[in-house]
Amino acid sequence: MKVALPARAKLNLDLKVIGRRSDGLHEIRTHMQSVALHDLLEAAPAKRTSFAAGGLPVPAAADNIVVKALAALEHAVGRELPTDFHLHKRIPPGAGLGGASSDAATALRAVKMIHGVDVKLAEIARALGADVPFFVAGGRALAEGIGEQLKPLPTELAWFAIAWPGIELSTASVYGAWDETKGGPPNELLSAAERADSRVKDFAERLGREWQMTGSGSAFFRRCASQDEGLKAIESLDCWTTVTHSVGAWA
Repeated sequence: MKVALPARAKLNLDLKVIGRRSDGLHEIRTHMQSVALHDLLEAAPAKRTSFAAGGLPVPAAADNIVVKALAALEHAVGRELPTDFHLHKRIPPGAGLGGASSDAATALRAVKMIHGVDVKLAEIARALGADVPFFVAGGRALAEGIGEQLKPLPTELAWFAIAWPGIELSTASVYGAWDETKGGPPNELLSAAERADSRVKDFAERLGREWQMTGSGSAFFRRCASQDEGLKAIESLDCWTTVTHSVGAWA
């Protein structure tokens, strides 16, 4: 059995940072929305696990979140689940679009399907990263805690233009900057991202107020009334861009 699953991106429609915990992590409150933009993960049973990738650059197999997700699932079920993976990478890295977290959740779902294991993925997903549990089901949700406490919400059809300046931001560095700068709505990490890399501020100013940053950056999005409006919003931008739409939950 071979499967090919989309690993969809997400947008943070808003983001409030509640504060820094004693363990150094930050509690947040954010509405997250899955969108059609996606990586594509192919997975099939194999005699020995292998990993290959195409498209945008990704970490090598030993460091890739897909292989780490497999290892976490193998540990949970107590046996090896050798899998042949091929990842077609389309979501920009370090952009706040959740690409790596989505890849991890999609790997968990794919391996569960092809090997027929009976295991709940939520706990395994939490151990892989704060955003990973959201991508197990997708759709729209209110996320609290460090992002792992989810309240599913109805998905509303919406179009979005997305622009990425080609800057990869470290989530840890942005939250570290937030400790110094704080911030305001709709995304309280914007000032921190601008402090972490001044090019983000320049990019935000070029885009204008109709655009807002997603996650810890550095991608920005603009809500649009239609696909055509989205295409007009990006036509003059000299950077990576796309137009996409919201998608509902898949689990």
